Amino acid sequence: MAIKGVLFDFSGTLFRIESVTSWLRAALDETGVSVGEEAFERYARELDAAGALPGGSTPERIPEALTELWWTRDRDAERHRDAYVGLARRVELPDPRLYDALYERHKTPSAWRPYPDAAEVLGGLRRLGTGVAVVSNIGWDPRPVFQAHGLDGYVDAYVLSYRHGVQKPDARLFRAGCEALGEDPRDVLMVGDDRRADGGAARLGCAVHFVDHLPVEERPGGLRPVLGLVGA
Repeated sequence: MAIKGVLFDFSGTLFRIESVTSWLRAALDETGVSVGEEAFERYARELDAAGALPGGSTPERIPEALTELWWTRDRDAERHRDAYVGLARRVELPDPRLYDALYERHKTPSAWRPYPDAAEVLGGLRRLGTGVAVVSNIGWDPRPVFQAHGLDGYVDAYVLSYRHGVQKPDARLFRAGCEALGEDPRDVLMVGDDRRADGGAARLGCAVHFVDHLPVEERPGGLRPVLGLVGA
């Protein structure tokens, strides 16, 4: 099968969110709230356990009141915000402004880092003439992140769950990605880090390649095999 188009997940595939400590520090700086080091470390641990950072750790426990919201959080922007702010509110922070500041922080370009080989692989696909679409379960528009890191020029289309009202593994989102590239799903490769969500592309006939959701320092070349799969 000749690959004519590639669909990429966003978080954990092309980009990685900052650490919980960096995220919390930025929100504290934004609001002008000062806490001692011991309290800072405790807040960071509790936020991490709560799964309050989008793209970060999975919640250790999802409160019953948030269960339905959690599983449908990527269907629209309001659900996404309510789910993650709700998880953050499980932690008693010293200033109520921090909950909104934390959520807004994760949407900023400075909260994200591209994987070291992202530009190399996306650029290689561009040179091969292979179309690229980002297909993401997300509650906001990540294009400013791509633009700030110089990767937007390599992406032909963005298919975002909150705009379509469906989320992966729903085949409709992958089909929209294939249609955006003008390619038959059987000629398209899906690249992602979530075997359940991203693996849904296989039901359309797409090939699927998985990468590990790791910190950027621990995954310097995880995307490079994609070039070999496309060029094969």
